[in-house]
Amino acid sequence: MAISAAMVKELRESTGAGMMDAKKALEETSGDMEAAVDWLRTKGLAKAAKKSGRIAAEGLVAVAVQDGKGVAVEVNSETDFVGKNAEFQGMVRDIAQVALSVDSTEALAAAPLNGKPVSEVLTDAIAKIGENMTLRRQVTVTGENVISYVHNAAAPNMGKIGVLVALKGDAAKAQEIGKQIAMHIAATSPASLSEADLDPALVEREKSVLTEQARESGKPEAVIEKMIQGRMSKFFEEVTLLGQKFVINPDVTVAQAAKDAGVEVTAYARVAVGEGIEKKEEDFAAEVAKTLKGA
Repeated sequence: MAISAAMVKELRESTGAGMMDAKKALEETSGDMEAAVDWLRTKGLAKAAKKSGRIAAEGLVAVAVQDGKGVAVEVNSETDFVGKNAEFQGMVRDIAQVALSVDSTEALAAAPLNGKPVSEVLTDAIAKIGENMTLRRQVTVTGENVISYVHNAAAPNMGKIGVLVALKGDAAKAQEIGKQIAMHIAATSPASLSEADLDPALVEREKSVLTEQARESGKPEAVIEKMIQGRMSKFFEEVTLLGQKFVINPDVTVAQAAKDAGVEVTAYARVAVGEGIEKKEEDFAAEVAKTLKGA
């Protein structure tokens, strides 16, 4: 039986399944709509699709390092409880290992894991665990020496914050100071490596605010210019990794601490679970009312 676009559309709307999954279900069941629904349910695809609208802002970040390449992979879930699930942790750990062989989130989703694309492994997990999950991002750092660190680890090499630091220089020295710098990054969340790497829009916005503040002092223009220069210098020190005071020894900057250790920081990444995701807030009374209304 020929499978029409209208049939695929009808099945998608009734189950929430993806277009290719709906088409395959109809092909497998010779166009029998009810059988196709059951086929999708059996595969867990309809169930997973129905959960895809839920906000997934919890989960884990896993890190992996190999041969001068480090990856941090964020896999989100709806609740923090799932992040403590051993099966979920194992899946995230495996996905991070796969990420070492690819260079983008899109490539990771399509990469094979246990005979299936990572995206399908995730779909299976959604159906089994019963929560929406998303492969949100893969961040890659390369360098002569790459050090990883996880803050608030839920399991080895995974937790709420993952950090990667690339350093140039002796491997042993890089390992020692690199771990400390990674902990510093986790604590301070710098905006960029150096002043040259800062987002120009962020710099302009800060300069505009500081200029207005300086002008309100009523001082001469020449004095105001010096005030702005001084405050911008302080801003660069506060938001750039190399300019920040090293949390282990606030008497020196991170750049100086690295130099004293005989290495140079060349790149870094900090990935925190759920950052930038807008969580839906709903008070308990509203939630109860909504439940009763739907009963």
